[in-house]
Amino acid sequence: MAGLFITFEGGDGAGKSTQVAALANELERRGYDVLTSREPGGTELGQAIRELLLHGGEVAPRAEALLFAADRAHHVASKIRPALERGAVVISDRYLDSSVAYQGAARALDPHEVRELSLWATGGLPPDLTILLDLPADQGFARRGGDHDRMESEGKAFQMRVRQSFLALAEAEPKRFLIVDGSMAVADIAAKIWAAVQQMLDKAQLNRNPSTGVTQPKAERA
Repeated sequence: MAGLFITFEGGDGAGKSTQVAALANELERRGYDVLTSREPGGTELGQAIRELLLHGGEVAPRAEALLFAADRAHHVASKIRPALERGAVVISDRYLDSSVAYQGAARALDPHEVRELSLWATGGLPPDLTILLDLPADQGFARRGGDHDRMESEGKAFQMRVRQSFLALAEAEPKRFLIVDGSMAVADIAAKIWAAVQQMLDKAQLNRNPSTGVTQPKAERA
């Protein structure tokens, strides 16, 4: 792929949406072509699936994993791959690691099977960089206030299993993951993320078109 694929992961209330917006704004300010999206709900189909998953009542664990995989398959095919092929920086709020953490570890399904399902759904597309905003479950719960969807309403033990699964995933793939303390100040988190992304951009050698603000992959990377 000619572009750069960055994903944000972490428990509910960790601050992913804030940092996705901050990173996208910084990239656009510097002239990069940026696509931001989320899972579930990054497409029209995904939004319908999101409503079923988060606000549609009880869902069996295997059905939940399949619905997330269906959303991801369409998301990658219709938005993420086309953007990467044109040389964009794609930023997704959640991706396959969320399925491994939530449906795998926390729902007691086989994490390997859940991961393989997502890899099959996406045609084997991994992120170039995954930013894990790590925050204790009780702090995330306090940040969310009183409005909780079906996943956020799970108990503390569930959220703790999610956090431990994310940390285990990061430990297993240290070259892909950047772990950031989600309790730091918003500006400090953004600065740490930008330092890592800037290194990735230098390696990717994405050119910025000063007249259009659109990145163009160098000829040798085509």
